[in-house]
Amino acid sequence: MNITVVALGKIGLPLAVQFAKSGHRVFGADVNPATVDLVNQGIEPFPGEAFLQDYLTEVVTSGQLTATTDTAAAVRESDAVVVVVPLFVDNEGIPDFEWMDAATRSIAQGLQPGTLISYETTLPVGTTRERFSDMLTEGSGLTAGTDFHLVFSPERVLTGRVFADLRNYPKLVGGIDEESTAAGVRFYESVLQFTDRADLPRPNGVWDLGTAEAAEMAKLAETTYRDVNIGLANQFARFADSHNIDISLVIEACNSQPFSHIHSPGIAVGGHCIPIYPRFYLWNDPAATIVAAAREANAGMPNYAVELLTRAHGSLDGQTVVVLGASYRGGVKETAFSGVFPTVAALESAGATVRVHDPMYSAAEITALGFQPYDLGDPADAAVLQADHAEYRTMNDEQLPARTIVDGRRTIEPSHFPKATVISIGQGLDPSIS
Repeated sequence: MNITVVALGKIGLPLAVQFAKSGHRVFGADVNPATVDLVNQGIEPFPGEAFLQDYLTEVVTSGQLTATTDTAAAVRESDAVVVVVPLFVDNEGIPDFEWMDAATRSIAQGLQPGTLISYETTLPVGTTRERFSDMLTEGSGLTAGTDFHLVFSPERVLTGRVFADLRNYPKLVGGIDEESTAAGVRFYESVLQFTDRADLPRPNGVWDLGTAEAAEMAKLAETTYRDVNIGLANQFARFADSHNIDISLVIEACNSQPFSHIHSPGIAVGGHCIPIYPRFYLWNDPAATIVAAAREANAGMPNYAVELLTRAHGSLDGQTVVVLGASYRGGVKETAFSGVFPTVAALESAGATVRVHDPMYSAAEITALGFQPYDLGDPADAAVLQADHAEYRTMNDEQLPARTIVDGRRTIEPSHFPKATVISIGQGLDPSIS
């Protein structure tokens, strides 16, 4: 089978490699010529994805994977097309379809009868049928559901562990009609392999959700559920701080009962999932007040971390404050919607001189993000830990000679900083601080 994967980003490229490793001929289409050149040389454009470099070398050398900037030409030669183009929202929470629309028009130019098109980019409910079906039909002259198959099948993986997640989690598929859904199920069964999981209600593999709308909602529901859970945990943490309660003990007790799982609190996790997909849901369902409240609570956590720092440290005016972690989460070199941006902004509003450190980024890369880099061991008055990189678990006061530290991800070992005040969000504040 010939397959085109549209957009060779941190999800799209591993998918293309996975399909090629499964024995198929794959075209990777991307608008960035530099990305295309690197892929065709067998060089991963971004580091940090487990096994990607080895697998990429293998499939490029064998000729199973070729990258191109000509999406229409690749689609013209393909039996299936998988779309993984990013979709964002503006400041008002309205989805910005510019990149998705452009990719869809390019796909339509090369679309042939009998082709399967699968959108994996997370979408508001109804988008596959109500937006892209018509766009593909208009651009190709072919009729969706009659001349070509159209499905939605959400990505359910995390960067850094894509290949493992593809095996571990069921692949959800829903089409605009029964024949499209069946074609989507057959396709994913031919390109993915799954681990056995006795804990699932049905065998691990490709799950038919019946309609594109059901598959779209499944993705929004699972990410929005996490956002609401984290928002609740963050509100618990703020209450616990005000009453000198260690929320970790409370969460441990709650999670011992299988129906009351609570996430750990902390500075809001970024990436494309948690901050963005609940806003897609809110665009569909503006009456979802619980979702809106959770999103507001999570978005406010960087400011809360700075409030805690000010209460423990005193005025931040003129103080050098280090933000530990530019990435949106530990172990991943990605700053999309990272908490580093609002945390730095809040610290600067408080008058601090802010420096940023991240073990995955060079000083030049930190500078390119618009921040002043921090070298471990340099003087610092205070710090806020924003990303839970493993390297920070062993950090000590020689590497970070700060007087006050707010640990926003419960990562730092306080005993490594005997002369500093170390505060974890939700640990319960000393009454003298609160």
